[in-house]
Amino acid sequence: MQIKPRQHLLDIWRAMARHSFEDGKPILGETDGTSSVADAERLLCLLYPATEVPAFRLDQPDTTERDVLRALERIGTRLEIPANIISALAHFMRTHTDADNRPTFPGGHYFRPGGPGVELSDEQSRLGVVDSYSMSITLCLATLGFLKVYEASTARPEMRRAIGELRETTNTRLTAAMISLLRSFTVNVFDAESEQGKRLIQVIGQGSQSDRQVLQQFSRRLRPLRATIIESLTRGIQFDESIRDESQLFECGWAWGVVHGAPEVADLETPFPGQPDGFADRLPYVYFTVVALDGIQDLFSERTLTLGLLGPDQQKLAEALRLRWELSQQYWSAIARFGAARWPLEDLPWQTTGLRLESEYFSLTVAAILVHDLIRRKATDDDLTRTVAIMERLADRGRVTSRMTRDDPAVRLHHPGVTMPLAGSERTGGLLLWRMTDFSAQLLKRSIQLAELSRNIAAQDRLLRLAEQVFEHLWSRRIEGEDADGVGLWDDARAVYPDARDVGPRMSWSITERITECLVAARNLYEQQPIRSPELAGLARELLSEATHLFGKEQLEAGSTRDGSRARALRSIESRLDHARELVDERPATAVSLALPVLQELDTLAQARGAAAQEV
Repeated sequence: MQIKPRQHLLDIWRAMARHSFEDGKPILGETDGTSSVADAERLLCLLYPATEVPAFRLDQPDTTERDVLRALERIGTRLEIPANIISALAHFMRTHTDADNRPTFPGGHYFRPGGPGVELSDEQSRLGVVDSYSMSITLCLATLGFLKVYEASTARPEMRRAIGELRETTNTRLTAAMISLLRSFTVNVFDAESEQGKRLIQVIGQGSQSDRQVLQQFSRRLRPLRATIIESLTRGIQFDESIRDESQLFECGWAWGVVHGAPEVADLETPFPGQPDGFADRLPYVYFTVVALDGIQDLFSERTLTLGLLGPDQQKLAEALRLRWELSQQYWSAIARFGAARWPLEDLPWQTTGLRLESEYFSLTVAAILVHDLIRRKATDDDLTRTVAIMERLADRGRVTSRMTRDDPAVRLHHPGVTMPLAGSERTGGLLLWRMTDFSAQLLKRSIQLAELSRNIAAQDRLLRLAEQVFEHLWSRRIEGEDADGVGLWDDARAVYPDARDVGPRMSWSITERITECLVAARNLYEQQPIRSPELAGLARELLSEATHLFGKEQLEAGSTRDGSRARALRSIESRLDHARELVDERPATAVSLALPVLQELDTLAQARGAAAQEV
């Protein structure tokens, strides 16, 4: 199934507007307002394409396109849509602000109790989580950009007042999210002889070397990274001094929430009081690390920098987050590609060292960090080819591109999903769990990102075919039925796994938002120039050289009238030759397709002239 970003995004917008708006006002469901993650995901389904795709812009009403207006007619008219979006955003900000006007980031119903028959307490459901911090960064930046552009399009006093109020609350939320994300970063140091140390050595050594050799290689390969952590990490973190000992192993990345004992961020021009206490253990999760990386990269996107969306304190926080963004990518990329032979990441499924879990989902999350790193440092063809093969294997093992067998355990990747305990949540009165159900959507997102990165024709072709297969799988999982909740949105895993038990339609803003992100990424991929083939470029130049020579020869012949058929044909040939020369460097295949008919026409003219000469 071909990915058509414009058409498919419009389908999602139409379904989202039908599900979430009535006469321009948001429709609130039972769980709305309980989870800042789900509420942010729902708004981003609308706002992310509107701020990232020029054809979908809503912040300049005079330029809004007709098919966009038809898709969003439940939200309002051309002039009403921006105002109603601002109203929905303001409602989100109010809902997730406490009595002291401090932003809150509750996981809400996304948290799961640690045992059967146990219910979440109100305190637990209000706990902040990295998913919310990261989503809030993306949502706040999209909101600030939207307001900055829309403000120039309206002169209504009440609307400009609403814009000012929303900008203030959004900036406060953005700063709070950045601070909490900073304080959720952690470095876990442990001895090589500990259980966690032995597991890490087993994962990266793969049994091909002695423990001592693996430890020496780890120390040598990660020495620069260790030095950067020691010298540069100061804000919002309190790490073990034993990291200075090179015989110690370590992991770095994001815990599930603010780390227990994490110091407050105090070196800001404007003090930010009320920073929440932390409960999370110093245990990095690859899942929450990927979530954090996705949000942090928006802080230094071209749009953020061009519009000047960050204030002085936010710029300072962004630099601190960027350092952690780079460190995490370097660390997990090194671990995933450790050694000289087979990568640890190629040994599916990935085993987590701290939680003692293994799953294809964790392989996908480590691969996602590797994709971030490959984009950051411009991947080699070998790295890219091996990563493509991993993605293809994950799609097969996850039964995304292959048939499900009877009682297939792979179905659990999609429903009910992979569950992780949140280490340290016991401090809140009981163990909490976090469940991930977006395996297919994450696989699609990383495949498209790799395709966008690839400049190798064979690798990109494999990635595009994989992305189309995964997208067809996901598109088939949309909820259907007139009376169903979330018609046209996600997720109904039963549609592709009919033999699976206890699987049914379930409205998921998490999966819907990720598919929306995928379609925006696919649009960015198609906006790129196609990969240039050196072989075709050489062929195009040879064809154009011959065509130019024959065209010059044809012009030596006696001319007909300026408006004659031969003169018109020569002008057409000259125009196409000029166009082909302009394309030969960037689109050589198109240049070849233009040159071949020109050569054929020149040959036809030469044959006609020869036949005429023989008759004379």
